[in-house]
Amino acid sequence: MKKNHLALFAFIVAAFLVAFSSTEPKDITELGKQLFSDPILSLDSTISCQSCHIPEFAFADTARFSRGVGGRLGRRNAPSTMNMSARSHFFFDGRVLALEDQILMPIQDTLEMRMTLPEVALRLRRNKVYGPAFEKLFGRPANVEDMASAIAEFIRTLETPATPYDRWMNDEPGGMSDAAARGRDIFIGKGRCFDCHFGADLTGDEFRNIGLYNGKDLNDPGRSAITRNPADLGKFKVAGLRNVALTAPYMHNGMFKTLDEVIDFYNDPSKVVPDAIGRDTVLAKPMNLTKWEKADLKAFLEAMTDDQFVGNDK
Repeated sequence: MKKNHLALFAFIVAAFLVAFSSTEPKDITELGKQLFSDPILSLDSTISCQSCHIPEFAFADTARFSRGVGGRLGRRNAPSTMNMSARSHFFFDGRVLALEDQILMPIQDTLEMRMTLPEVALRLRRNKVYGPAFEKLFGRPANVEDMASAIAEFIRTLETPATPYDRWMNDEPGGMSDAAARGRDIFIGKGRCFDCHFGADLTGDEFRNIGLYNGKDLNDPGRSAITRNPADLGKFKVAGLRNVALTAPYMHNGMFKTLDEVIDFYNDPSKVVPDAIGRDTVLAKPMNLTKWEKADLKAFLEAMTDDQFVGNDK
């Protein structure tokens, strides 16, 4: 099944289950999971967190920009919400430091769920499932702080350590292919990817300018809009690479449709954006990867896909 059809099918199924389920969640994590997929948090009850963070695609969106209430188009690509437990900043510009704070912002964003927090609390208190659930699990009436805590608790369970890459690193059966292992060498060495993508989730939680800002057609200021520091112009949070084969399109603006396009860009960024402003020095020179090295590098990135998603990238 193609990605767009599968995404639509998944949304319809989720909406059906929410609409007809009256099961009270047994714990806070289950409450958070239920809230994550429930459009009750949006103004017209049409958009849920899951609408833009689709489970089948590693909780990312398949569109370049997600659509919110009334079909409003978002500003940036919706990234995966998996492997968030160790993150120090959230959003591409790192505007918040806590997952709970991040959860509240799309709910209030006029391009996304377009809701007010007092109205959210009121809806939850009046709901026949959520009202009693919050009383039971938190010992008080439903409120947005406990709601954010519950959703964050659920998101923190979305860790994906069961990959060929992890088995290879642990010298266990079912690890990476020879091509993927060669790709890892390129990732660390000639490709210079490891300079930015390191750690368990292959993100250093840093902000880098990879050359997708030119002040014209590419004019998202990124991190500098938060820090007001000119040195941060065009910098964005380095994305983690777990399940990256599933999370197309790529970059903060979703401008690349495939991993092949991403690899071609990094191989020689100046060919794609010749007038970039402030590109990081790590990308100052072309990598000059051969087509075989590109294929091996792609195989390594695909080896970061968790077992639960095998087959979903077809």
